[in-house]
Parts: sequence; C-alpha cells; structure tokens
Amino acid sequence: MAKTIDARGLSCPQPVLMTLDEIKAGKADEIIITVDNDAAKENVSRAAVSRGWIVADIGEKEGVFGITIKKGN
Repeated sequence: MAKTIDARGLSCPQPVLMTLDEIKAGKADEIIITVDNDAAKENVSRAAVSRGWIVADIGEKEGVFGITIKKGN
C-alpha cells in the first residue's frame, strides 16, 4: 500500500524533509507526495532520485502536483 504525504501549502525544504523522513522510515515501497508549487515538485523529485528511488509519475491538476515515487531495485 502506498504512503501519502500532503505537503500542500508548505514551502521548501518542508516537503523534501517530509519525503526523506518517510523514505528513511523504510515502511513503504511507494509514496505519493502532493505539493502545490513547482519548486517543491522539482526538489522532492530530485531528493527521491538521490536516495535511489524512481519518480514513477508526476500528475498535475489545477496547480496541484501528485508525485509518485517507488523504491528502486
């Protein structure tokens, strides 16, 4: 089951820190992070990749981004 992080309304580095905390917890193979600005979208994606995760999808609806990351092999 995917873990969900709602980081709407938060500015960096908060969405990145929340994502890294969940990655470090090691309980999820998939995490969906919701953010509402381009900087957070880019920074969360880059942080996940730097930790060996894969950005599986980035969807956008009305200025809200859903970033799906999956644990790398």
